[in-house]
Amino acid sequence: MSTLADIQSEVKDILRTDWKRRDGTVVPATDDIQLGNDAVCLKAAVLYADLAESTALVKGHKDWFAAEIYKAYLVSACRLIRLNGGDITAFDGDRVMAVFLGDGKNSAAAKTALMINYIVKNVINAAIKEQYPNTAFQIQQAVGVDSGDLFVARTGIRGSNDLVWVGRPANYAAKLCSLRDGGYSSYITEDVFNALNEASKYGGDPKRVMWEKIMWNDQGMAIYRSNWWWTPD
Repeated sequence: MSTLADIQSEVKDILRTDWKRRDGTVVPATDDIQLGNDAVCLKAAVLYADLAESTALVKGHKDWFAAEIYKAYLVSACRLIRLNGGDITAFDGDRVMAVFLGDGKNSAAAKTALMINYIVKNVINAAIKEQYPNTAFQIQQAVGVDSGDLFVARTGIRGSNDLVWVGRPANYAAKLCSLRDGGYSSYITEDVFNALNEASKYGGDPKRVMWEKIMWNDQGMAIYRSNWWWTPD
């Protein structure tokens, strides 16, 4: 068969084959799901951490400097995701996706967002200034978090495939981390905010809410943003 005929046949098979789905309690590995219409359903909080202005970074600086910034940001974000019980599920250039499960998933994901803000402002940017005193570059970034149902399937072809994370949490978290309001680097949906424990909702002395409610006009819904940070242990 020709490549065209193969694709036509595969597309028809995908569209007419019933899905086999099962509920999951852990983040699946690629081999846990078949390449056919097989899926795992999760109740999850999804976090996306995204480095801002990466195009300008690559265009305006040496390649090795841009690579150092990418690595410093993504390594730090991954460490904090793991610290708070998240599973790293995908990288996409200058951003990382993570999934949090369990009763405390929303609070853990929000806490991670605030910790990433701390590390960027007080560790990475300080280290950049110390190592390269003649550059004015400082990292800007944002983290988005949403929570709900995920439909996890496996896509691609034999020898080259990966998991695809279908559902509002993945889509909204990715969109939220692209928001660029001055001074705010953490964005969560109202569903996440309503499920936060006190530690992830209130901070300071006296205690006050760390999250500000705003309208997300693109989606016509309320979300919460924060410029607070959380110091990792």
